[in-house]
Amino acid sequence: MLPDDDTFDDTDLRDDGTNDNNDDSETHNTRQDIEARAQGQHGCVVVPYPDPRAGQTTSRLSPDQSANVTYGAQLVDAENEENLYYPFASKIEWEVARWAKLRGSSSTAFTDLLSIDGVSERLGLSFKNANELNKLIDHELPTGRPKFKREQVVVAGEAFDVYYRDIIECVKSLYGDPDFARYLTFAPERHYADDDETVRLFHDMHTGKWWWDTQKKLDAHHPGGTIVPIIISSDKTQVTMFRNKTAYPVYLTIGNIPKELRRKPSSGSHILLAYLPTTRLEHITNKASRRRAIANLYHACLRRVLAPLIPAGTEGISMRSGDGARRRCHLIFASFVGDYPEQLLTTGVKFGECPKCDVDAKDTGSNTTQFHLRKLSEVLDALAAFDDGNLAFVRACAAAGIKPVIHPFWEDLPFANIFRAITPDILHQLYQGLIKHLLAWLSAACGGAEIDARCRRLPPNHHIRLFTKGITCLSRVSGTEHAQICRFILGIIIDIRLPNNLNAGRLLRAVRGLLDFLYLAQYPCHSSETLHSLDEALDLFHQNKDIFIQLGIRNNFNLPKLHAARHYHLMITLFGTTDNYNTEYTERLHIDLAKDAYRATNHKDEFIQMTRWLERKEKILRHQKFVSWCLAGGHHFEPYHSRPPDMTFRREQVMTKHPTVKAVSFQKMVEDYGATHFREALARYIVHKRRGDHSVPLRDRELDLLAGDIHFPFNRLPVFHKIKWCSIDTGGVTKGHDTLDSVHAKPRQKLGSRLIHRRSDTAFIRLGEDSVINDLKGFSVGQVRVIFSLPPKSLQLLFPPTVNIPPHLAYIEWFTPFPSAPDRNNGLYKLSRLMRGGDRVSSIVPVGDIMRSIHLIPKFGDSAPREWTSETVLEDCNVFWVNSYIDRYNFSIFR
Repeated sequence: MLPDDDTFDDTDLRDDGTNDNNDDSETHNTRQDIEARAQGQHGCVVVPYPDPRAGQTTSRLSPDQSANVTYGAQLVDAENEENLYYPFASKIEWEVARWAKLRGSSSTAFTDLLSIDGVSERLGLSFKNANELNKLIDHELPTGRPKFKREQVVVAGEAFDVYYRDIIECVKSLYGDPDFARYLTFAPERHYADDDETVRLFHDMHTGKWWWDTQKKLDAHHPGGTIVPIIISSDKTQVTMFRNKTAYPVYLTIGNIPKELRRKPSSGSHILLAYLPTTRLEHITNKASRRRAIANLYHACLRRVLAPLIPAGTEGISMRSGDGARRRCHLIFASFVGDYPEQLLTTGVKFGECPKCDVDAKDTGSNTTQFHLRKLSEVLDALAAFDDGNLAFVRACAAAGIKPVIHPFWEDLPFANIFRAITPDILHQLYQGLIKHLLAWLSAACGGAEIDARCRRLPPNHHIRLFTKGITCLSRVSGTEHAQICRFILGIIIDIRLPNNLNAGRLLRAVRGLLDFLYLAQYPCHSSETLHSLDEALDLFHQNKDIFIQLGIRNNFNLPKLHAARHYHLMITLFGTTDNYNTEYTERLHIDLAKDAYRATNHKDEFIQMTRWLERKEKILRHQKFVSWCLAGGHHFEPYHSRPPDMTFRREQVMTKHPTVKAVSFQKMVEDYGATHFREALARYIVHKRRGDHSVPLRDRELDLLAGDIHFPFNRLPVFHKIKWCSIDTGGVTKGHDTLDSVHAKPRQKLGSRLIHRRSDTAFIRLGEDSVINDLKGFSVGQVRVIFSLPPKSLQLLFPPTVNIPPHLAYIEWFTPFPSAPDRNNGLYKLSRLMRGGDRVSSIVPVGDIMRSIHLIPKFGDSAPREWTSETVLEDCNVFWVNSYIDRYNFSIFR
């Protein structure tokens, strides 16, 4: 039981500061202030573009001429004007058609379903098979997005088919989408975190310097225009598992749409612009000539697709947004999103070199070598030498540092600089690049068997995937799996023994530097201060990377993906944070717009069928928007004003309506849930609540005497096994109710002859209502053993009527307070069990004070004890490291 000679309250959990390192504490507080400013918690000062004509309307149509009204005017049911679903005869016919095109199986299976006797008649369907439905969609539904065209492009004397859409009409369809109308941004802004405008914020594309600078250039010739930033991405992908069939989609989106919408494929903010030829030109036997022909084919196709941007960027075109307002829009190529091979193909740069700057290939591993962005003017001069003959052209291109590409697609695009337009690629450069390399280096340095043994002994957590077979034996590791490994990799190599007894401090600092860079690079909002932290993290890796050379693992670090990290700072200031242009989004689009489309074909002349399938799907999606608008009463929304995104992922704590177990005895709580001192802790909680805010604390003996007089009017309590935190929204742009975090408190139980161990998660707990998140002294870590509620009938017997008792309580076993500073090498906080007289300190707290889950990594020592398991390690180990990498929010708190 609890010791007799010590009073326990939340002051026992607060660090008394006697051993504080003031410098370290101030450093942490300074970082927390920087994080708060980057999230706009201190306010956001918006400085508009100085010329108010930028982004202004040229004429505003009445609401009767908005996109949905215009669409509806094309749908008139002469027989029944109240039919909202026309050209479908009824709601059920519309729902069946929508299911068939968005969720259903193949056309053959759908036809077979409708051919069952009586199905069509009972549902009242006007179509009897898939072909009749297709005709209805093709001829009766208005065209929401432009149709595909097929043209032939001739390269090296051979013709190739390219399927593409009119890019101007594609942009108009995105720009005029009624669902985006209230969210569109039309002019650049500067956002600051302070009234003095010294700390600048970067998040959405319009807060970056590129839009502001380009608006100034545009105003010099055509003032009053609205810039529509064109974002292009391309990536060849396999559409079959075994036949090696590929598609080469090109995607388009615009920077006026907020990134919160652009990063959700389901929002429809990306449009498939083209399918490029996938030929390998195997009839060309010379490999150099083949590579050159493939590059020329790529650029010839994209040049044809993007050619309309030349006059549209210079002179502008009149476009109407979804609310009916017209503006003179200038469609300007802003950024290209792709992996390293695509970047090289687009820029014409040789393999091993940087597609953005002039750094030498042998210096890509350096963090100090000076570099400059490639000069577009010099490259354009070299490209102009094509008219001087082939030899002169090849020499001019070599001197400019590019391959001899004939008329690349970006050559004549106004205000475009392809070397500046290449954006960071979190997925391929970091997760599938540097992190993949790092894991191989750590396996060689620390031993795969020991790393795998530690992976198998990590305690469970909502954010942690338990790799029960380890991580070193994995093959074809995805970006998602690399992200999951990053959440614990630093913690499991602490104290590990290196060959030749080398000091592991430099190894830990190198890994921490790379992980910090990875997490900082993914911030949804950056400030000029956090960008400095980004540079510091990269510097930390470079200062300690030589440990891998000393271990004989590397000879050098000349990796283009490592060098690319040096460009992140500049690119974030130009185009906003990296979630504006992440290749993860286009990887997801491959499923919807390439792989699913291919599966819907008969695999013969597939691209004609794929484009037709996509056009029908887009028509259904457009009609769905219209029907939803009609059912909502044609409501018009107020404009949305972009603000710095909040990394707290606005969440709400959720408990189930009914308990998991209606009645659990005190004895069961001790035996099955591990709540050793539950009865004593509950009695003390009741005494504390009865006293209220009494200013004089009780001595421990007095508290024990009063607690001993508590008689419970129950011997069983309702128990809950989980606390959840669900999302509310993301700044008003998108809505959802996803589970973001959870804490489990499950009992041990027998399943046949097998014993299932209890699960008691650890959590980050507030010690007082006045605790602020940037001061860790107001919080502590505890292990949640039991989540319960008191029977309503017993409250009046235990407490005065003036005392409010929370509906849910939890029995917690505490860990020691956070030290004043984290470890200097690994950057993590070290905790151990809080003990009094040989017993674990425990208490009852309101569930509302449990802020989120916390993951603790055991201090394994030189080698992981083999008797430890994932289920029991929290009981077997006494010293732990607080894992700050389980998500971005924990990273910002504990960094």
